[in-house]
Amino acid sequence: MKKLLFTFLVSTGTIFFSCQRTYTQSKDYKNASLTIEERVDALLPKMSLEEKVAQMRIFHANIGVEAEGNGNLKLSDKVIEKLKLGIAGIKNPGEHMDPVAAAKFNNDLQKYIIENNRWGIPALFVTESYNGVDAAGSTRFGRPLTSAASFNPQLVNRIWDVVGREARLRGMHMCHSPEADLVRDPRFGRMSEAFGEDTYLTTQMVVNAINGVQGNYDGLGNGTHIGAVAKHFAGYGQVLGGSNFAAIEISPRTLIDEIYPPFEAAVKEAKTLGIMASHGDINGVASHGNPELLTGVLRDQWGFKGYVVSDSNDIARLFYFMNVAESPEEAAQMGLEAGIDIDLYAEDSYAYLPEMVKKNPNLEKLIDRSVRRVLRTKFILGLFDNPYIDIEEVKKGVRANSSLTLAKESDLESIILLKNENKILPLNKNKTTKIALLGPLVKDDTKSMFETVASKHISFVAEKGFHLTDEKGGAPKLLERDENAISKMVNMAKNSDLSILFLGGDEFTSKEAFFNNALGDRATIEPVGAQDELIEKIKALGKPVIVVLKHRRTLAINTISEQADAILDTWDLSEFGDESTARIIFGEVSPSGKLPVTVPRSIGQIPFHYSMKEINYKKGYLFMEDGPLYPFGYGLSYSNFEYSDIKKSNSEMTKDSEIEVSVTIKNTGNVKAKEVVQMYIKDVKGSVIRPDKELKGFEKISLNPGESKKVSFKITPEMLKFTGLKMEKVLESGEYTVMIGTSSVDYKKTSFQLKK
Repeated sequence: MKKLLFTFLVSTGTIFFSCQRTYTQSKDYKNASLTIEERVDALLPKMSLEEKVAQMRIFHANIGVEAEGNGNLKLSDKVIEKLKLGIAGIKNPGEHMDPVAAAKFNNDLQKYIIENNRWGIPALFVTESYNGVDAAGSTRFGRPLTSAASFNPQLVNRIWDVVGREARLRGMHMCHSPEADLVRDPRFGRMSEAFGEDTYLTTQMVVNAINGVQGNYDGLGNGTHIGAVAKHFAGYGQVLGGSNFAAIEISPRTLIDEIYPPFEAAVKEAKTLGIMASHGDINGVASHGNPELLTGVLRDQWGFKGYVVSDSNDIARLFYFMNVAESPEEAAQMGLEAGIDIDLYAEDSYAYLPEMVKKNPNLEKLIDRSVRRVLRTKFILGLFDNPYIDIEEVKKGVRANSSLTLAKESDLESIILLKNENKILPLNKNKTTKIALLGPLVKDDTKSMFETVASKHISFVAEKGFHLTDEKGGAPKLLERDENAISKMVNMAKNSDLSILFLGGDEFTSKEAFFNNALGDRATIEPVGAQDELIEKIKALGKPVIVVLKHRRTLAINTISEQADAILDTWDLSEFGDESTARIIFGEVSPSGKLPVTVPRSIGQIPFHYSMKEINYKKGYLFMEDGPLYPFGYGLSYSNFEYSDIKKSNSEMTKDSEIEVSVTIKNTGNVKAKEVVQMYIKDVKGSVIRPDKELKGFEKISLNPGESKKVSFKITPEMLKFTGLKMEKVLESGEYTVMIGTSSVDYKKTSFQLKK
């Protein structure tokens, strides 16, 4: 494809272009003293239909937004043509550049866009965030499900504050994150992108993530943070079979009581700038063509004012995949009428709108509705008044020492101790001389990170042994068993005092299953390859075995759980993950993470989450122990905590009152440690079948040896409401059980009566 090179004279800041903007006399929309609504009202009528539709489309930078070797901007003919009318946004410009280069590049790109559309409308540059900003040179944090294990919403807020700042400094404006979905099926490859299986935990994490990335909303207009796009609305994580793009079967009551709340809080509490619609359907109605969902619930009920963006190409898929539209044009109309404001990537959907308006002029009112939302977002972000990045600020703000320290802190709060037989952990630095670091999840720098933490007289040997797959991005394949690799690791273990095995899964065994020829979901959930065999053979040597479990989906680790002396569940940590793990192993910090999901024994137990209906627990299965392998909220410590004196402020509550329930926690161990105190509530008798228990509060506390602390939770009528027989929110009188403890299965309990 022909390319057009634009030369930039950096010394003067001047850019020569082949075309110039023309303006009408009126420039009211550029008047910063006007309100945002007034500025939108001034700009929208000036725009042609084609210019309006351009503000409803986002394309990916990979279609021709590049940098020459000298850093000069290079645009393909296709991109040049698109930008003549302006654009809603561009996904991932400069994603492979270092932050300073990306900031310069995005300044140049934005300047070109502004100077080459009639009204000087800036573009939104869009990124994502699963381990921090999804771009080169950014601070790499643990994935959302990892940070959820911290049970520390304030920590999550601080992480996403860094994400918002680092993204804005490289010239980004919106983030297609965080995920407000619940993830309850470990077959699903995108599991680690969300915050777990529980409604309350996910809600707390999502609100804090959005507040962080948006700078508590104030950071948007002053140019320090970016806007969030909460996704995927709604129910995306509930795909049948854990298979991406599959149908979604959710009862209306489950949808309202469990799936909606994180999204509702994202809108009402965190004021998210954007929402992304779900790939899936609700009761057979495709979400991208569902006005009841995207307008009725989202806007009419919750008052959402931002924009709704499609997931990748999903408006067009109403026609060629979902088969609910008779033509691409009908698909575009369905999306528009439902309330989708921006079409992500597609050339066969909203691109048709100008021609469609000629046949149906009434569509332009809906187009105006969407464009108004997009323009409003750009004004909120201050892009009309301050569209460029101060390059001098980039180096100071990206990968700051405070951000790297935060990544390590978040690791330490998120690592979960699942097993610690005979209290083998923490290791004594003075009593161990040789340690073998073994297994397919050993990284190139694992050994050096452990050496940084351990005392100098401890020697380490490290061996990855084998890869889990051929590591091909689209559809990776499992590798054949490697006898030589296994024998080599067994021999290394034989010559060491103990072994630390790095097992689980990686980015190839759990990932997004893209639409075209890409797989990422699994039909089984045991660790792949010869990992179980490896631990069995090393355990047979009669020496201690510690497992560091790394993964992006819940795994049924029955053999590992049986064989290991200790297990640290690390999920997917930051760039300093192995250093943080070593610090836990050698006792510099006591582990305090808790499971944000239930760990099943077998795939046959799915669906299996702690807050299922009570009747689900009536029967177990033949030939298998009942219950989970590890329950939701579970996590051990190097210390011990004693719960006592559970008290309540009143035995009765009304619809106009609240009660307080408290418990005293004492650190009865010998080390300073953190504990997550969890409160669950059970509606003993309901007009509909109720969950066995529901998390309604938690607090992470730190206690010195011998120290006690009283932790109190307020129970409000709002906590007890649910969708009743008539599909309306109700507050029912009767008995409620309150459980406060260290996990969803280990607690003290009391009860109270809700009176009419």
